[in-house]
Amino acid sequence: MFDSYLKLWSLTPDGNPIETHSSRLLPVRRGDAPAMLKIALHAEEERGAYLMDWWQGQGAAHVFEREGNAILLERAVGEASLQQFVAQGDDDQASRIICEVAALLHAPQTAPHPECVPLEIWFRDLEPAARHHGGILSHCSSTASELLAYPQDITLLHGDIHHANILDFGVRGWLTIDPKGLIGERGFDFANLFCNPDLETALVPGRLARQVEIVAEAAQLERRRLLQWILAWSGLSAVWMVQDGMNATQQLAVAELAAAELAR
Repeated sequence: MFDSYLKLWSLTPDGNPIETHSSRLLPVRRGDAPAMLKIALHAEEERGAYLMDWWQGQGAAHVFEREGNAILLERAVGEASLQQFVAQGDDDQASRIICEVAALLHAPQTAPHPECVPLEIWFRDLEPAARHHGGILSHCSSTASELLAYPQDITLLHGDIHHANILDFGVRGWLTIDPKGLIGERGFDFANLFCNPDLETALVPGRLARQVEIVAEAAQLERRRLLQWILAWSGLSAVWMVQDGMNATQQLAVAELAAAELAR
């Protein structure tokens, strides 16, 4: 799978292959420079590669080469992680770093942008699931419908910003990887922070309320609308978990927390 690209781009393997459900990766070197060879297995990953290329290293790993479903990416070389920040009690700083990176991704650019998926399509599974299951999902669905009907501050979106998708790139600082390639309201891109870095942390009493304040200030978002995006996203995430045969109890618990904050 990798051999043709190793030859095409004059690469040397520099680690063991990595398999995910949607891609295959190989740490490599081109000359003395570390890089990551990534081959997409799904259209979603290919769409993300186009967006990574469009960002041109602004808030995201550089794309050195792109050919078909393969890209050669800048490789993270730093040793820090945002998960470590949270584990060591610096949750606030981790959230602020994420907001700083997101600001770079959302900054206006003049170059024509790649085709991305509208949030209306991204959320299409939520409404029928809410009709079937009811409960908190109905609140999630109605909130999503309200947000999508009157979007604000539309931009290209990463679509999966969380602590494990923003890495330490050494002298280049914190940069993101693995975008989904969406387009819609800027505030959506922050909702997944509140289900991360893990759901146990997400459900710590008082954590969601505090991080909403931190993120709303750092990202210049209206608190109530951010809570609405958290509610909508948590519902959609729960629906996808159920579709995959997994337990969505914790995602639904995050939705309940967001709903409770909205009701205060």
